[in-house]
Amino acid sequence: MSTQDDPIGIRRYDYVEFYVGSAKMVAYWYAKTLGLKISAYLGPETGIRETVSYLLTKNELKFVITGPAQPTNFELWGFLQKHGDGVKRWAVEVDDVESAFRHATSHGAVMVRRPEKLVDDHGYVEEAAIRLYDDTELVYVNRDNYDYIFKPKYCIPLQQINLESEDTGLVGIDHIVGNVRENEMSLWADYFNSCMNFETFVDFKHGDIGTKFSALLSKVVRSKNSIIRNPINEPYQGIKKSQIEEYIEQYYGSGVQHIAIRTEDIVKTVAALRKNGMEFLTIPDTYYDMLREREDLNIEEDLEELKKHEILCDIEGNGYLLQLFAKPIGDRPTFFFEIIQRHGGSEGFGKGNFQALFESIELDQELRGNLGREPVDVMPPC
Repeated sequence: MSTQDDPIGIRRYDYVEFYVGSAKMVAYWYAKTLGLKISAYLGPETGIRETVSYLLTKNELKFVITGPAQPTNFELWGFLQKHGDGVKRWAVEVDDVESAFRHATSHGAVMVRRPEKLVDDHGYVEEAAIRLYDDTELVYVNRDNYDYIFKPKYCIPLQQINLESEDTGLVGIDHIVGNVRENEMSLWADYFNSCMNFETFVDFKHGDIGTKFSALLSKVVRSKNSIIRNPINEPYQGIKKSQIEEYIEQYYGSGVQHIAIRTEDIVKTVAALRKNGMEFLTIPDTYYDMLREREDLNIEEDLEELKKHEILCDIEGNGYLLQLFAKPIGDRPTFFFEIIQRHGGSEGFGKGNFQALFESIELDQELRGNLGREPVDVMPPC
């Protein structure tokens, strides 16, 4: 329930909605690669003429894939033309949508949609939305008074497609990362802290994240109950172009860079994702040589298995986290997924892995000709 410490009444991450060029094709890729179930559908057959949406679920995960059915939805087409496939909105479940929205807008939030009830014979879902970044939205949702799938106008898919894939064991969202322009990071951190009653949890300054070529600054904001955690990155001047600059140039603005998904067994999860077709960044063998030399290395997993699957490990306090970053999933080098497993109360974001991670990302940037050097002369191996 909402309290003085938490006037928003945040319960958990709810859903993330992606705008894409072809909802059916992308939904099938998500179902096959991430091992998700296509649980609900919205489109012309349910009375929605301009768009098509698929709800994909697994455990606590809820992804909505939305694409155009007609050329008349200018908001959707405008997003796609500018940004390409990407995250349009992400939602948090709250105790009271009206109260959460009122708190946000009275503390400076930019309104997108006032509280409304979406009603059908199964009850109603309440939603409201505020602006984030450029064209992204943060949605407040409550479905306590709804006893059907997701929300009104969605139906069980008319045709169940058997997309055989390995069980990925994905559990739910760990954090959502935003990339913003230079000098916007603190602005957005303050926006979260004021409108959402968040707090700045981590502040990575110059020298914390980077290589000899590129760097970034980052702040992590979180809800007071630590359920919602959101890093915000901005570029920092370096010899070459940083991954954040590349994102902003290719995405044509600020937005969601990646979503980290939790698992309870990252080795099995990554093995399954690779079999299903997910591509991950390459980690050099020297990373594991250095990891093996650490005196504080006390982990349950076999280091050789981590090396085999190129999984990163960061020790922090009495705990540790394991993580791995996928390559961008679309044609533009913008959005990607992170897979993460936390042990012993770990709450960090892999600071000890930043060097290896940046070097891997820079290799991909160089292959694309986006690091600031001349494009490579040879094609990468297929």
